[in-house]
Amino acid sequence: MELTETHVLPVPQTRAWEALNDTAILKACIPGCDSIEADGENAYAVGMTAAVGPVKARFKGRMQLTDIDAPHTYTIVFEGQGGAAGFSKGNAKVNLEPGDEADTTKLTYSANAQVGGKLAQIGSRLVDGAARKIAAEFFKRFGAQLQGGQESNEVQDASAADEAGGEKEEKGKKSWTAWISKS
Repeated sequence: MELTETHVLPVPQTRAWEALNDTAILKACIPGCDSIEADGENAYAVGMTAAVGPVKARFKGRMQLTDIDAPHTYTIVFEGQGGAAGFSKGNAKVNLEPGDEADTTKLTYSANAQVGGKLAQIGSRLVDGAARKIAAEFFKRFGAQLQGGQESNEVQDASAADEAGGEKEEKGKKSWTAWISKS
């Protein structure tokens, strides 16, 4: 599966970079995300629930940030296991550049992913459709977060309220920016 899109974010490039590297903001914006926790330098353990057609599963996986050139670009390398549902692995190249209008940022990403197990059996059309739906919902939430100018804890609180039984991430968790700046 390949997915390439461009989005205009309503904030300057530095602010967009900070938000993209804030685990609390990402947890609130990624549909079905239960947790994002540091797991080494520029690496994160991720837990999320996703439904693709008739297959719904809880995925546990790992993301590694590579080729970091703050605040311009990085590559996300990911892999996840969903038990009997199957697995996914791939990468996404994320680029940020100043937008055409003042105080905007153009975000372009290109993602490549492979799936296996039951996920692969249901067909690429459903998998591609689900991936596009998740990406669209992420950017809808992310754009709203950036326009609202809310702090990440406020977004997280709202997200937790939306998810019945969802737990809030502990305050004081380090953002990706903190980890990236160490490299």
